[in-house]
This record gives sequence, structure tokens and C-alpha cells, in this order.
Amino acid sequence: MTHLMQTDGKDGKRIPGGRLFVVSAPSGAGKTTLCNAVRRYLPDLVYSVSSTTRPPREGEQEGRDYFFVTEAQFREGIDKGKWAEWARVHDNYYGTAARFIEDHLDAGRDVLLDIDVQGAAQILKLYPNAVTIFIMAPSMEILRQRITARGLDSGPVIDKRMKNAEAEIACRGMYRHLLVNDDLEAAVARFVSILKGGAA
Repeated sequence: MTHLMQTDGKDGKRIPGGRLFVVSAPSGAGKTTLCNAVRRYLPDLVYSVSSTTRPPREGEQEGRDYFFVTEAQFREGIDKGKWAEWARVHDNYYGTAARFIEDHLDAGRDVLLDIDVQGAAQILKLYPNAVTIFIMAPSMEILRQRITARGLDSGPVIDKRMKNAEAEIACRGMYRHLLVNDDLEAAVARFVSILKGGAA
């Protein structure tokens, strides 16, 4: 892959580094499915594993899907400046370790961050050259259907996710690329093109 030249904050010299991609989406838009699909096409892409205080869902594995930590551990990380970005979403904390990003970018590897809009705003302050992608369902009705079909949340939780989705979608203008997940095959192809640098 072609890598961006990034600036070293210590002396201003430009050094070769990996590219940072940031992808966000409302719950139920299909972000996880798309991210898993593009990783099969781009095996060298480093997929960032976030830390979270929410309990593991069925089938999720420590270190593969998330690093599962206690709220006390997460708060300690905030106090020590461990997180490049963090947010409280759906009553749980999520964050990305700064060291993880820096180590891979410095080694010239491309990194994909799967984070919410709050985290994306924080990342853009640190990495203004990051390539941002926002994924949407074709409509709010379809989004609700997808969330309901997962069978993971109660009615009140689904309502809360839909309310949060409206707020997240309102921030889509912050992103360079808007990807509507209507046809999965087409959405994957578009996503891969963005990550390869072939999309404007």
C-alpha cells in the first residue's frame, strides 16, 4: 500500500508511516460485517482492538473482538492518558490505546479503527490526515429492523440505540467518505477501494 508521510511532533521532520483509517456507524448499520469482509481482502491491514467495560457477548473473545476491562481499569487509563480516544456509549466505556496506534503507524502499517463518532472527533484532533468513513443503513426503518433481528436488546434498549443513531448520523458531515450499506457486495467493494486508496 502507499503510505502517507506524517510529521514527527518532536522536530517537524516528515517520516514514512502507515495510514490511519477511521470507520464509524450507528449500531445495526453493518459495520462489523463490512470490517470483517474487507479484512479478508486486505490481510495486512491492522484492525485495532478496542477496550470496553461492557460484558462480552456470546462468541466474543478477549483480544480478538475487544479487550474487556473493568470500569476502574478504564478510568485509570483515562487518568494516565492511555487512550488515544475514548467515549461512554450505551452506558459503557470504549477506548483505543494510543500505544497500539503509534507502534503500527511507526512501523509503516495501515491501521483501521472501528470507533464511534465521539472517538472519531478525538482521533481527528491527533491525526488530521486520517481517512474517515461513515457507514449508514439505507433508512432508519431498516436500521431498526436490523437491530431488532439481532435479538440482543430489549425494546427500551433498541429505542435508545435508535435515538443515538439519529445523533450519530447528524455527524456524518465530519467524515470524508459516506458508505450506504444497502447491497453488501457493493458496499464491501466500495470499502476495499477506499482502503486501497482508489476512491476519491
